[in-house]
Amino acid sequence: MTARTGEALGEAPTEAPPLELRDVVKEYDSGAEVVRALKGVDFRVDRGEFVSVVGPSGSGKSTMLNTLGLLDAPTSGQVLLDGTDVTTFTDRERTDARKRYVGFVFQQFYLIDSLTAVENVTLPTVYDRDRDATARAERLLERVGLGDRLDHTPSQLSGGQKQRVAIARSLINDPAVLLADEPTGNLDRETGRSVLDEFRRICDEAGVAVVTVTHDPLVADYADREVELVDGVLGGG
Repeated sequence: MTARTGEALGEAPTEAPPLELRDVVKEYDSGAEVVRALKGVDFRVDRGEFVSVVGPSGSGKSTMLNTLGLLDAPTSGQVLLDGTDVTTFTDRERTDARKRYVGFVFQQFYLIDSLTAVENVTLPTVYDRDRDATARAERLLERVGLGDRLDHTPSQLSGGQKQRVAIARSLINDPAVLLADEPTGNLDRETGRSVLDEFRRICDEAGVAVVTVTHDPLVADYADREVELVDGVLGGG
């Protein structure tokens, strides 16, 4: 698996980072007041880099992750994929770019109980008529050490195995960037290490950029860089 290049989103310099925020501000109007969740955030992650984003609750970490993942559009500033500014993309264009370019892993595994591991991994391709999806899902599950669990349902898997199914699912569309929200939050220490080992391997062997939002200090042992977000302002690393 290789990270995508600028040709997927238009012409861009090959040296451009796969994902970048430039002076991003994100505001929410609650009616009574305007809350500024991000205050001029500049951030980039390079190919194969593992970055940990830390900070207290309410600091804007989830907002930053949603902006990186094209789930939220910034109030001002730019979001760039491979050097291409996607800030002005339509909702449809943003959805298409997100599907092709970004994978997500969450604290909650979000697996469908009635489906096997393979079927869960292929879910992001369900409307694509992708004939190779099942074979890719099997290869990804083998890669994360679940080659003997292909036909198991979530109830037959441990917490760590469920998270590895979720990681395989996040990679099914060959993303350039993987975004993880508290990926070790529901796991014991040993299992958390095995998941972080997998993230590290994805970075080193596949060149995928990984960005985690976390409260877990263990992540710092695996990340190339740690940045801190406090009251919507990014510092460190």
